[in-house]
Amino acid sequence: MTYILAIDQGTTSTRAILFDDAMQVAGTAQQEFSQHYPQAGWVEHDPEEIWSTTVAVCRKVMADLDVSAAEIAGIGITNQRETTVVWDKASGKAIHNAIVWQDRRTASICEELRSAGHEEMVTDRTGLLLDPYFSGTKVKWILDTVPGAREKAAAGELLFGTIDTFLIWRLTGGASHATDATNAARTLLYDIRKGRWSRTISNLLDVPQQMLPEVKDSAADFGTSDPEILGGAIPILGVAGDQQAATIGQACFQPGMMKSTYGTGCFALLNTGDAPVVSKNRMLTTIAYQLDGKPTYALEGSIFIAGAAVQWLRDGLGIIEQASQSGELALQADPGQDVVLVPAFTGLGAPYWKPDCQGAVFGLTRNSGPAEFSRAALQSVAYQTRDLWEAMRADWGGEAKVTLRVDGGMSASDWTMQSLSDLLGAAVDRPVMQETTALGAAWLAGMRAGVYPDQAGFAQTWKLDRQFTPQMQPEVRGAAYARWLRAVQAVIGV
Repeated sequence: MTYILAIDQGTTSTRAILFDDAMQVAGTAQQEFSQHYPQAGWVEHDPEEIWSTTVAVCRKVMADLDVSAAEIAGIGITNQRETTVVWDKASGKAIHNAIVWQDRRTASICEELRSAGHEEMVTDRTGLLLDPYFSGTKVKWILDTVPGAREKAAAGELLFGTIDTFLIWRLTGGASHATDATNAARTLLYDIRKGRWSRTISNLLDVPQQMLPEVKDSAADFGTSDPEILGGAIPILGVAGDQQAATIGQACFQPGMMKSTYGTGCFALLNTGDAPVVSKNRMLTTIAYQLDGKPTYALEGSIFIAGAAVQWLRDGLGIIEQASQSGELALQADPGQDVVLVPAFTGLGAPYWKPDCQGAVFGLTRNSGPAEFSRAALQSVAYQTRDLWEAMRADWGGEAKVTLRVDGGMSASDWTMQSLSDLLGAAVDRPVMQETTALGAAWLAGMRAGVYPDQAGFAQTWKLDRQFTPQMQPEVRGAAYARWLRAVQAVIGV
């Protein structure tokens, strides 16, 4: 048996998954790590803890299955995107905690750049908006804030990377400072049309280009692991940011195919082919994957609160004990009530991009209770997806056919997926394989290693678990969505 080791380094935990030569999950190990909140709106991770959990879960899954390094043909890495690490080239130690993608501390930097008229140029080159979400302003903040950092960066003594780059550096013992095009495209520093770091934007943010990693295809030679770490040298052959890895794992290889992943937030990507589509609806233009030197582009919409709304029901309100109970509770909701939750707990993402607005509940009556709150929380995910769906289809070509494939924890809820189909007025396809993110990273590495099939062969292995089709009348759907839009406008206007 030949295996592929996928490292799935997420926002709250690190997982290692061993896939066998039939692309089936042979074993999994997972370990959570600490979240740090130094101030309101600030979110940090300890890079050393990310590294230690990565090594621990890789060793554990190998030990559990009694698999040696010699039996692993390659490593694939998928990672929380935009999270930013700056470390000392000589020691390998980070000079500051990793600043997480959710962190909002650079909002004022983004506003200054926007006010100075730079957003159009930045968007044209990167496909992104000036928002604290992305890595570039986080690097600037670290260099501006940590004593001596600017001098060390100018002297070539510091390196920058997103989490994939930091793990590659550590796994290879400092021999490889590299990333892939999908992660580079999320930094606010990468020209997605020319396929290189933008010197203009680097200068604008005062980030020396010598800090930036080499950008490779998503399936490429990223170096070989230090034998002491995993008991042998293993080539790192595949890398993709988590949402792009899920797009690959869902085999969304044709233009018009869209995947939506429901985790803490929700991230939807629509494959637009070999040309970047400029959004008129504040979607992001990004790279879905890059193979053989050729980028495939996508439109992306980001919802900050999806599964986190269910966590709020559990941890904030205490009306459920387990996330899985939310669907059962929603079934009991009074159909005569129209409670709407706008879960702007950390602002609103696409297509609104309102980082400072706050959440609200509308339509409460004396009889509103746990069931109505549960239904409203789950429906808020469907409504937000509808926002992305409408914006992407308008950018892509209005009535063009879009195939939607879903994954992530919330996709296991039949009630939520049926609600999604009802409120979209479109079919929703849920695959048998739910480990789509890890599978995408594994396929990249396995294909590069010659263990797994090419794109066409891989696409044929995708299997449908269930298709959800709309059961809601169009006029009911329209009225429900209109209520949502009114609620959003009320929140934005506060």
